[in-house]
Amino acid sequence: MLTTARLRRAGWLTMTISATGLALFSARYFSLNPAVFLANQAAVYAAHLAPLLLHVGGGVTALAVGPWQFWSALRTRHPAVHRAMGRVYLAAAAAAAAGGLLLAPLSLGGPLAHLGFSVLAVLLLVTSGAALVSILRRRIEAHRAWMFRSYALVFAAVTFRAWLGLAATGLPFDQVYAVGAWTSWMIDLLAAQVLLTAVSAPRGGRRVIT
Repeated sequence: MLTTARLRRAGWLTMTISATGLALFSARYFSLNPAVFLANQAAVYAAHLAPLLLHVGGGVTALAVGPWQFWSALRTRHPAVHRAMGRVYLAAAAAAAAGGLLLAPLSLGGPLAHLGFSVLAVLLLVTSGAALVSILRRRIEAHRAWMFRSYALVFAAVTFRAWLGLAATGLPFDQVYAVGAWTSWMIDLLAAQVLLTAVSAPRGGRRVIT
């Protein structure tokens, strides 16, 4: 029977591998070669390289750095490294969100997708900002909770691409894309909140709220 520690380790490894893999795959955008851009968006991306690189650069960095912020050994043994990586992550998340806001009105999927991506970007800014404010006020548990929510929104990049696999079932791609602009981050944020609630288990008959 798997222990809680092993399940957490397996979850962390799965998250880290998938996030790092997508980050490496997405880094091809830095070649600025339209051939590697999303086919239906190549012309749009080529005409808006600044917000594209801001979004991709921030997203790739946040995806790759984020998981290591949740590695307890790094926090306890190398706190200076943890803090430095945290600063990098928050800056990258802000860049990804800013670029996302600029690109959202240009996305595929019509108004539904435009709004979904815009809300995602705003929520990423809010959760990342809350994480920063919490740590500046030395509210460690609140900081960890907000960082978890922030990374859940960053990880929506992975979930969104998995969601697009539904188009292989014969569903219209544009509809799958537009709905995925909402469901990808809603699923991740809900999962993050469920995990946070599980961690805040009752202790001594009282519930501990982060």
